Amino acid sequence: MIYCCEEHVELALDVVVDEYETFPNLEKLEEGKDLSTTCEYCQKPAEYLVGN
Repeated sequence: MIYCCEEHVELALDVVVDEYETFPNLEKLEEGKDLSTTCEYCQKPAEYLVGN
């Protein structure tokens, strides 16, 4: 699973497709929750969870 910001969501989708050779699940993280999770590529607050 990859946590990512809006800017890096396409990159995360490509990485999951390349790794698992299947269409990934894309889940938008709930607004209003105080998450400390950051984007794995740039350390901005994560907005999406990409996984298989």
